[in-house]
Amino acid sequence: MISPADDLPAGDRPAVAARSEGRHRVVIVGGGFGGLEAVTGLAGTPVSITLIDRRNHHLFQPLLYQVATASLAPSEIAWPIRYLVRGRPEVTTMLANVVGVDANARRVLLDDGRALPYDTLILATGARHAYFGHDEWETFAPGLKTLEDATTVRRRILLAFEAAESVTDPRRRAALLTFVIIGAGPTGVELAGTIAELARVTLPPDFRNIDTRTARVILIEAGPRVLAGFAENLSAYAHRSLERLGVEVELNQPVSECSSDRVVFGGRGVEARTIIWAAGVRASPAAEWLGAPADRAGRIMVLPDLTVPGRPEIFAIGDTVTIAGPDGHPVPGIAPAAKQQGRYVARVIKSRLRGDTTPHPFRYRHAGSLATIGKRLAVIDFGRFKLRGALAWWIWGFAHIYFLIGLRNRLSVVLNWLWIHTRDQRSARLITRGQQSADRSPPE
Repeated sequence: MISPADDLPAGDRPAVAARSEGRHRVVIVGGGFGGLEAVTGLAGTPVSITLIDRRNHHLFQPLLYQVATASLAPSEIAWPIRYLVRGRPEVTTMLANVVGVDANARRVLLDDGRALPYDTLILATGARHAYFGHDEWETFAPGLKTLEDATTVRRRILLAFEAAESVTDPRRRAALLTFVIIGAGPTGVELAGTIAELARVTLPPDFRNIDTRTARVILIEAGPRVLAGFAENLSAYAHRSLERLGVEVELNQPVSECSSDRVVFGGRGVEARTIIWAAGVRASPAAEWLGAPADRAGRIMVLPDLTVPGRPEIFAIGDTVTIAGPDGHPVPGIAPAAKQQGRYVARVIKSRLRGDTTPHPFRYRHAGSLATIGKRLAVIDFGRFKLRGALAWWIWGFAHIYFLIGLRNRLSVVLNWLWIHTRDQRSARLITRGQQSADRSPPE
C-alpha cells in the first residue's frame, strides 16, 4: 500500500520525498551485507529507496582482522556506498546517524532533528561489541567491527614492537611484547595466528635491539574449546595449530579484570600492553527504538517473515535479529545469513506490491563455516564435508575473494596474499595516528 505524502514542512522535507512522490518509499538503515543485498533485490521495482548509514562505505568485515594485522590496506576491503549504487537513480544515499524510529508515524529519526518518512522500513543496523557488563574495558581492549577499530588495533600492535625496541627494562619490554586476545571464535583465532606469524616470521629482520620471536600471544577463552561453532575435531586441530605457531591457548578462563597494562583471568594476572577483544557482540539499539521483544544480546525476536511483531511494515535482518534456522538453532550472525535475509525481504516487498501478502517464511540455508589459522592453514565445516590444512586455506581464500567487490580489489588482495605466502612480508605496516581521545597513548 502506498502511504499518503508526508506532512513535513517543505524546508525540512528530505529531498528523496520530493523526487519519489507516488512511489512506495523503502528506507534501509545500514549499508552492510543485508542492507545492500536488499537494495540489489529491489532493482526494477517501482519503489524509491533511501539507504542510511553513519559511514560512507560498505565494509567486508570477514577480512577486517587482516587490516588490523597489517596484511591488507583499508581500501582493499571497503567501498564507498554511493559508488556501489551509482547506477540506481531510485536509490538515495544518506550519511546520517539514526537515533530512533517513530513507528506510529512511520518515520526514522536522525540525530540532526530530521524525520524521514517510510512506507516500508528495513533495519540492518548490525552489532557492536559486548563487554558483558564491563563497558569500561573497551578503552583498554578494543574490539574489531569497523575500519577505525582495525587501524586502532594495527597501531597498537606496531607501536608495541616500536616501543619495545627502545626500552631497556626487561619487565616493561616483556609487557610490550605480550599480546592478549580475549575470545576464541573465528576472529580471535585468526587474530592470534596472524599476530604470532607477524612476530615470528615477518618482523625479526626489521629490528636490532629485540628479538620479536620472543613475543607472547595469549588467546583466552571462557569456554572449553576454540572455535566452539565448529565440529570438535576441527576445533582440536585449530587448537593444536595455534600452539604450533607459539600461541598460548587458555581455555575455561573467563576474564575478571582488564586494564591498560594487565589482564586477570583464572585468578592470575598477565602484564600486557596490547589487549584485543573478540569475545562477544551486542545488537544495535534497534529493539529499544521499537520497544520490540529481544534476546539477551539485544537482538530483535522477529517473526518468520523477518518482520517486527505487530509491525508488518518493519523488517529487521542480519546481526540485528535472532531467528531459528531449520535445525532449531539460531541463524548465525555471518555475512551469508545477512545476504540471504536481504534477498528474502526484497522478494517479500515485491510480492506485497503485487498484492500477495502471504509470503513463505524465511528459510536459512547454511553454506558452511570457515576460519583461517595463520597464512597457510584453515578449517572448513560444511556439515558432512569437513576439511582442514593447506587445501582448506586455499578454499577459504578463494571464497573470500569471490565475495569481494570489484576486479581491482580482488587482484590487489590476491597479490598481497601471494606476497605474504611466498615472501612472508606484509606491506600494510603503517602506523597512523588517530585522535588521542579515541585511543590510549602509545606504549612506553
